[in-house]
Amino acid sequence: MLKIIVSGCNGHMGQCVVCGCEGLEGVEVVAGFNRTPIKKNCFEVYSDPMSYEGPADVVIDFSNPANLDALLEFCLLRKIPIVLCTTGYSEEQLHDIEKAAARIPVFKSGNMSLGINLMMQLVKRAAAVLGESFDVEIVEKHHRRKVDAPSGTALMLADAAASALPYKAENVFERHRHDEVFEMKHTALSREVFASGAIAAAKFIATVKAPGMYDMDDLLRDVVK
Repeated sequence: MLKIIVSGCNGHMGQCVVCGCEGLEGVEVVAGFNRTPIKKNCFEVYSDPMSYEGPADVVIDFSNPANLDALLEFCLLRKIPIVLCTTGYSEEQLHDIEKAAARIPVFKSGNMSLGINLMMQLVKRAAAVLGESFDVEIVEKHHRRKVDAPSGTALMLADAAASALPYKAENVFERHRHDEVFEMKHTALSREVFASGAIAAAKFIATVKAPGMYDMDDLLRDVVK
């Protein structure tokens, strides 16, 4: 039985992860972390991760960058892998994540959708083939509660294109020139898309023995084995 702790368990995405786990065999949410420790499900909720002393195989974090220090401290102390689904980290926090990854497996992605991460691979290929003859643009739409802009997904796609181009690409999604448009589109119809990806990431990282930074590329390679 895979024992999961959900950080940010009372938020919209946290509850999606909890509901997604309930329908899966061999998966159990054993505890939740939340700034307001209200019990909404059958497991106990803690405002301070260090207050939880029970078993756990992996932590899934869908919360806020402000919670990072406490989460890393808990995972490092307990030697528990973590799936970081939160975005908007500062440069200092990104450095702290890298330091933690030297001691435990850390799975981090700006978007937990398997479809988006497959799209990233296609973007790299498109950027390499179409080259400088096409302009590059990202267009993204979000719900009104979206906090970080540009989103972690937009930045991931920009980095994917830039890695395949001889110049720095600022935007991706649509490539165009005066006589041709090449467009890739991804639409998430529900939060469950991201929750399913996070649970898949938790299953993957819980089997990883070596410390390090892991992402959706590693998960997708594992899927196609």
